[in-house]
Amino acid sequence: MNDTVTDENRYAVELREEDEAPGWRVAIVDDAGVTVFERACHDHTEARAYASTVRQHIYWLSPERFREYYRL
Repeated sequence: MNDTVTDENRYAVELREEDEAPGWRVAIVDDAGVTVFERACHDHTEARAYASTVRQHIYWLSPERFREYYRL
């Protein structure tokens, strides 16, 4: 499963279900499609909650502040 949301600062959030091991990952992807940050999550609920927070930051923060906050 891959849910992608892109906002004005051109970063996207992807939820990725692990095929080989149970669990989920949340990835931040830049405008070139490169994964610049990834976090493992225990389950789909945790992944969705974390992805929601990142989406809010994408919307609220300037690209510069977003990169600083996530150390990209």
